[in-house]
This record gives sequence, structure tokens and C-alpha cells, in this order.
Amino acid sequence: MQEFERLKQLVQEAEDDIQKAEGGNKAAQTRVRKQMQDIKAAAQSIREKCLELRDKADGPETKPAR
Repeated sequence: MQEFERLKQLVQEAEDDIQKAEGGNKAAQTRVRKQMQDIKAAAQSIREKCLELRDKADGPETKPAR
């Protein structure tokens, strides 16, 4: 799944800045916050893709008539 590979890449890219941020580097802290937003969006994309896959596997939904 391409989305998951992107998520792994984002986490790996953030690692350096996280270590710097823990050391008190304020610029790195700002970069980490931005990177975390990107990671959050990537994770949401994976969730949506999983739901799409689930829905395709279940077939078309049939709703009961009222």
C-alpha cells in the first residue's frame, strides 16, 4: 500500500528533528509539529483506504426499505 510507505517515510524523516527537539532546539520543535501534522494526514489517508478496501470486499450495501 503506497500510503503506508509514505507514512513510514514521514516518520523516518522526523526522527532527526525529534532528537534535536528533545535537546531544546526550538526550530526543530516547530519542524516536528509540522511533520506530525503530515503524519496525521498520512495516517488518515490509510484509514480511508482501508475502509474503501473493506467496502469493496463486502460488495454493494443494501439498505432495508422503510
